[in-house]
Amino acid sequence: MNITLWSAAGALAVLFLGSGAAKLFMSKEKLEASGLGLSLPTVKAIGTLEVLAAVGLILPAALDIVPVLVPVAAVGLVLLMFGATVFHLRRGEFRNAVVTVTVFLVAAFVAWGRFGPYPFVG
Repeated sequence: MNITLWSAAGALAVLFLGSGAAKLFMSKEKLEASGLGLSLPTVKAIGTLEVLAAVGLILPAALDIVPVLVPVAAVGLVLLMFGATVFHLRRGEFRNAVVTVTVFLVAAFVAWGRFGPYPFVG
């Protein structure tokens, strides 16, 4: 189960590092063309949270420095994906909502596993 949890956390980290970096470096023109309907500061804040979560899913456990931050980062992603799901459902973007629910479930799995039966023990 430890390998499965590491794999899930790694996949989430890759996904959110890429997604967050894209949001952080998105120009105002690209944002306006995307049709998201969100302000530039909002997109930058979401991107920052995604990058921080990606780092928090891997580095604390890999470096054995406060590894409890791994499930905390996963809970942060659960909350972020809940908001993203609501956002997409309100806009009628059901395919995007399915993706965010899937990511929500993976993040919830990592949080459950690392807070529950498979914590990092030093």
